This record gives sequence, structure tokens and C-alpha cells, in this order.
Amino acid sequence: MRDAPVAFLRKTNFYIRRHALTWLRYRDNAIYKDAFNALVTRRRQPQIVGIALLVTTRQGQGLVFRSGELAGFIAMVIAGMQTHLPAALAVMAPYVNSYRRYVKDHAAPINLAWGRDNRTTGIRIPLSTTKARRVENRIAGMDCNPYLGIAASLACGYLGLTNALNPSAELKGDAYDGDGDIPRVLGSALALFDESTALQEVLGPEFSRVYSIVKMAEYDEFLQVISPWEREHLLLNV
Repeated sequence: MRDAPVAFLRKTNFYIRRHALTWLRYRDNAIYKDAFNALVTRRRQPQIVGIALLVTTRQGQGLVFRSGELAGFIAMVIAGMQTHLPAALAVMAPYVNSYRRYVKDHAAPINLAWGRDNRTTGIRIPLSTTKARRVENRIAGMDCNPYLGIAASLACGYLGLTNALNPSAELKGDAYDGDGDIPRVLGSALALFDESTALQEVLGPEFSRVYSIVKMAEYDEFLQVISPWEREHLLLNV
């Protein structure tokens, strides 16, 4: 499964493929002493989408936890997701309608807390056998381009590795009781995406520039449309 991340990214542009290979080389060289395999998959069911990172040793032993504690490699990947996913949301939730799902108590996450088998968190480690243990990025929506979504998720994890970031403490309660820490509209997500030079450097500056221009044009066009709700609730009351 050494080439699994690259296989998912093969149809994307040159920049994404190049940096996916960079991530793969970093994985194989900098952490080769752990002798592990990594597989990135997209979980797709009705109303549910997730991007999962599965890490095992060559012998099939899971590396997400060691002696009950979060493994250092995965801790940095989670920290990278917590740090950079708000900016990457512009790729994982690419349309104005994508943000309607990030509502409290409606199955979709509203923040980037992480937990074990906690379906209220944005980053989840499900209960599983040691061999199948993985980290799930639950932020990605059903409408995201799977290749771009996986590339962005890999980029966030890669930045966590290269900067040796530390994640927050595990959340063992209800993440909906906390505050949201992800953008609620496409415009806010695009603003964070434009400010994130680190993420754009990994995804590719030219790809990021063109993507941002196209999506901002879509958002500007959306803002010029008066919705039925506005007509119903504001026309005669404001």
C-alpha cells in the first residue's frame, strides 16, 4: 500500500501530485525507523463522508496508539489538521451550500476537537482492530472533489509533521457543547485559504491562486442573488 496516497491523487494537477510524493517521501525517510505503511481512504455512505488515515507497521500492527497513548507521528498529523483544516475547508466544502451541514447536533462536526470513537468531533479515531485503527477527518463534505479533499487532508498532516505540532487534549465529552472553530460561510473559508501561505505552498501556489479566483467569483455571484427567505422575511418587515 506504499503508493495508495499517490494513486488517489494521480488525476489532480501537477502541484498536488508533486507534493503528495513529497509527503510520501517524508513518510518513508524521516520516520522509516518505525517501518510503517500508510493508507489514505475516503469513506462514502449516504449522508456521510470521511477521509481516513490508516497507519500500520509492516507486520500489520497499528501505530495510532502505543501503550494506550497517542503515537507521536499521528499526534503531529492530528495537530496539523487542527491547525490547517480551517483554511483547507475552502477545498473540502467548496460551495455556498456546503456550510449548511456544520450545525450543532446534526451529525456533522462544528469544531476540530479530536476523540476516540467520538462522532461529535471533527477528527475521530474509531474503535477498531489494531490493524484497522485509523484517524478520520470528518470535516470533508459529500460535495467535495475527493482528489482535492484527500490532497488537502494530506497537506494538513504533512505540515503537522514538518513543524512537529502538538494536538489539543483528547475530548471525551460532547463537542457540540463547545464553540465552533471552523468557517461558517464560503467567503470566510476562502479568506483563510488566501492567508495560509504554508498550505498553498504544499498544494501548489498556481493551483491555489486559480482555485481561489474561481471560487471567489462564484461566491461574489451568489451574494448578488436575493434568496426566497430574504423575500419572505425581509421584504415587508425591513
